[in-house]
Amino acid sequence: MQADQEQKPKPLPQPAHRYEGVAKVTGRQKYVAEFKEPFPANELLYGYMVQSTIPSGTVTSMDSKAAERSPGVVAVLTPFNAPKLQVGKPQPPAKRSLTVLQDADVDYNGQPIAFIVARSLNEAVAAAPLLNIKYAPKPATLNFDQHLDSARWPKTSSREPNAQKRGDTAQALSGAQVKLEQTYVTPVQNHNPMEPHATIAWWNGEKLNVYDTTQYISGSRMSLARILNLAQDDVHVSCPVVGGGFGSKGSAWSHVVLCAMASKVVGKPVKVVLGREQMFGPVGARPTTMNMIKIAANRDGKITAIQHDAVIHASVLEDFIEESVGVSRYLYQSGSNETSLKVVPLNYGVPTFMRAPGESTGTAVLEIAMDEMAEQLKMDPLQFRLINYAEKNLAEDKPWSSKHLREAYQQAADRFGWSKRNPTPGQVTEGNELIGYGMATAIYGAYRSAANVLARLTPDGRVFVGSGTQDLGTGMYTIMQQTAAEAMGVDLSLVDVKLGDSSLPKAPVSGGSQSTASVGPAVQAACKQLQLKLGDLAVGDPQSPVHGALPEDVKVTNGRVFLTKKPSTGEDLKALLARNGGKPVETTGSAEPGETESATSNMSWGAVFAEVAVDKTTGMTRVRRIVATYDIGSLLNKKTGLNQLMGGIVWGVGFALEEETHFDPNTGRTVNENLAEYHVPVNRDIPTLDVTVLDIPDTKFNPQGARGIGEIGITGAMAAIANATYNATGKRIRHYPITPDKLLSA
Repeated sequence: MQADQEQKPKPLPQPAHRYEGVAKVTGRQKYVAEFKEPFPANELLYGYMVQSTIPSGTVTSMDSKAAERSPGVVAVLTPFNAPKLQVGKPQPPAKRSLTVLQDADVDYNGQPIAFIVARSLNEAVAAAPLLNIKYAPKPATLNFDQHLDSARWPKTSSREPNAQKRGDTAQALSGAQVKLEQTYVTPVQNHNPMEPHATIAWWNGEKLNVYDTTQYISGSRMSLARILNLAQDDVHVSCPVVGGGFGSKGSAWSHVVLCAMASKVVGKPVKVVLGREQMFGPVGARPTTMNMIKIAANRDGKITAIQHDAVIHASVLEDFIEESVGVSRYLYQSGSNETSLKVVPLNYGVPTFMRAPGESTGTAVLEIAMDEMAEQLKMDPLQFRLINYAEKNLAEDKPWSSKHLREAYQQAADRFGWSKRNPTPGQVTEGNELIGYGMATAIYGAYRSAANVLARLTPDGRVFVGSGTQDLGTGMYTIMQQTAAEAMGVDLSLVDVKLGDSSLPKAPVSGGSQSTASVGPAVQAACKQLQLKLGDLAVGDPQSPVHGALPEDVKVTNGRVFLTKKPSTGEDLKALLARNGGKPVETTGSAEPGETESATSNMSWGAVFAEVAVDKTTGMTRVRRIVATYDIGSLLNKKTGLNQLMGGIVWGVGFALEEETHFDPNTGRTVNENLAEYHVPVNRDIPTLDVTVLDIPDTKFNPQGARGIGEIGITGAMAAIANATYNATGKRIRHYPITPDKLLSA
């Protein structure tokens, strides 16, 4: 730990508010669906996506005459009249299989099969039932449990078969002194951000402009360019803020392309905003996972084998992988280890990334298994984890870039009062409620990608930084502002930030909790280049007090350029720019992972402790408090950072107790496609959240020492609640969510 502290980077200045916070709370900040410019407002038309009502088959005919005559309708695009694209069924960079009216095939109930454009949204919606659609249905595969025997290796896997093995797990399991073998299931879950998907598209000749709710403006740009056969320079994508994405907005889905196609057909701007019910199916979901876990251990608690075999549902359109087996490969020390993953293709929409894909489901099941094993060993669950603490990533045979999970366990356990836990389930009561304690480990990979940033000093002394990244509510604006202010040595109020525009230097997708870790170092690099450029300008200016000095002897900070050894010799940067044409000085900087990052295994860690109360009569589980401590490297912004971690924990409560998508077994239609029946936590469901971070920099990972935190918050929280529920009731529920009916019937 001492070595890490010695390398601790300089802390960033802490603003009182988010950079865009005031604009959001006062309503000045515009989200995608609110834009009415740069085109005349009276030219904006509205699109509505018509969806199939069968899960498999073909649209044999679609009579649109009545819909076209409906008031306000401008155009109706169908598989029989839509513009034909050169690439057939397109697959954007993220490999989402789109359905954009290129044929009449139907692969799931809810698939886009027509697109109506009208003068108002109400008129577009009203015209949809007037379409006379005839189908030729085909048999559909809808039941996951009934088709487990047909599970196969994923076609998109880089490994064939998709399996990893270390040591002899079969031998270790057969000779185990203590053994666990259980199956755990996580359900289909749907993203429900406050802001639904929305797109506005308009054309200037052959150039396409798009406002899109996206986690990856560059990805939307690449997708649209490729699908519509355009040069990337002819596509401009904007997204100033995102009202939540959680993975579903990481790819350009069918509605984005349909909106652009429709705008081209009608020759006017078109806006489409998905209804809440349309968020179920056409824009992805977390797939269900069935996990068969085996653990072997000696009586002293040392694990000799972990085997985790998973089967997940995929779409007949595409094999998306929710790799729930991943954490079982490296989270704990084990003498041998084996994992495998298979898929069952079903007639449902394509699954996609959902907050901490793989790690959330993986910790949800592995951490219950660890608790069950600890109980068989008659050992404290925390002690069992410490005995099997992994000092390196055995799956990759690499050292961790930084790991302080022991400290996180200890700190959170002390604050929670874990030592007071009664290890015998069902023994602690308060009135009609059973009280239980549970804990689990949180983990998520640390990622960063190449990122680029534009930095500029304007004649009035202000610093501008811009990057083609996105802010999903995570605080990207604020982090860029803080980083630039620290790098340039200026007050936060003197920094302007722009992002969410594909014309700015490219940055990676805001997924995998990588934006801060990627863009932050690029801001530092751009500001460094700007300082060097300003220093060169001053050294070469005969009227500058530092004229003729060696560049390395000149420093630029706090709005001045001066000699390092004689700070009084220098001048204000505004004066320097005024003498040199009064124009801005700008440069770009980039940052990307290097050999240091690839030589280590980069992870963030956490310890989550939960207390629940279960009503003896109704089986209703209530979370009373959650205490968590995370090792996430440097905490760059306390407000936005803790907010992200708490938000993840809230989602963990929903995962554990509420969230599940239900399908009609005959039609394949989602039956709870609204927030009245798809349950998510509300304020009353959330107890006291006591969240801290160790704030130990990981400078082996990146210069700021910071790892991403957008997703680790959800991991571990589900299992901590599940384990607490067992401690309260003595009933082990292995099929999420843990609902009253399951507890009452167990």
